[in-house]
This record gives sequence, structure tokens and C-alpha cells, in this order.
Amino acid sequence: MQIRRVGDASLLVDLADDGTASTVEAWRADLWNRRAAGDFVAVDIVPGACTVLLDGVEDVAAVATRLPGWAPPAASVPAPGPLVEIPIRYDGPDLAAVATHWQVSVESVVARHTDTEFRVAFCGFAPGFAYMTGLAAELAVPRLDTPRTRVPPGSVALADIYCGIYPRESPGGWQLIGRTDAVLFDPGREPPVLLGPGTGVRFSAVSA
Repeated sequence: MQIRRVGDASLLVDLADDGTASTVEAWRADLWNRRAAGDFVAVDIVPGACTVLLDGVEDVAAVATRLPGWAPPAASVPAPGPLVEIPIRYDGPDLAAVATHWQVSVESVVARHTDTEFRVAFCGFAPGFAYMTGLAAELAVPRLDTPRTRVPPGSVALADIYCGIYPRESPGGWQLIGRTDAVLFDPGREPPVLLGPGTGVRFSAVSA
């Protein structure tokens, strides 16, 4: 673990050496709890693939000194966040390719996907785009060799160990397995993001 100062009021907890998704999530949850308990003041706590950013820290020097002693236990399991169910039509153009990669039938891909409880590890790429973990490492899916120039909004996709949903039309190189009508980002909603870090996600199959 390395602690890096970013600007005047931010700290980056860099977990690149041991930053598995579960380690980052344990840090994120522990820091959220410590902030809520009044251990420190920060405007925002933002997890990434192998980092956690503390932004708007009131006393950067003091928090930087205390952070190493706050490391959550290796076996720490964050408390479950809210659970959101997402209906999905499994008709994506890459569904058969994922089945081939996993060496199973299309029906088995659907069953495995709906049987998995995903958790939002972090957000990025576009407002409302959540990187969800939950699939076993051996089920990692490669990105497309040539990204699509246009991916429809609501496309449910896999890449590497992550599952994600495109909140709006955009380019993308993930494997598309289905579609949903869920609104991932709405500036008029509070909070505007449907799937924030720590949120549990279950997918349910619906007919087209």
C-alpha cells in the first residue's frame, strides 16, 4: 500500500500491489464508516480498480499519518449495500461468443449471470457506468479486438472480470449479452446514479 498526496486536499490510497476488488471494497467501506463516525472529514471517497481517493480532506497531513493504521483486516467483509434488481433481455450480439468462451450453452450463460449477485466496485467511463464484480476470475471475458463505434444505451456487457451497463449510446469494446430499460443516470434524481459503489445488483431475465 502507498499513500500519495494529490493536490492540496486529496489523498490516494494506492493498493496496486495487493489491490484485488475485495481489498479495494473493504477499504472503501471502512473509510466510509470512519468518515460517518467522525474520524476524519472528507468531501468524497472514490474507489477505483486498485485505488481509493479521499477528496476534500480537511487535515491532509493528519489523515495521511493515520491511514496506515486504518488498514481493514485482510478477511474484512463489508456490510451489504442496497440491492437493486435489473430486468434484462438476454439478446445481445455477443451472447453466443461468451458461451463459446465459457464452453457452455447460451442458456447456461444466462443462468450463471442471473444466479450471480454482483457488487458495484467503482464507477467511471461515463456518468452512471458501474463496474460490477461477482464473476469468478476464470470467467474473465476478453474485450472485442475492434470496439464498436456505437453501443446502444442499456446494453449489458462483460469485459475482463467486470459486468457493466452502458448508460447512454457510446463507443465500446465490451461483449454485449443483453439489454435493459433501467435508467442508470438521471440528473434530476437523488442520487442521480442508480448503481453507486457498494450496491448489490441482481439481474432477472425477461422476455424481449
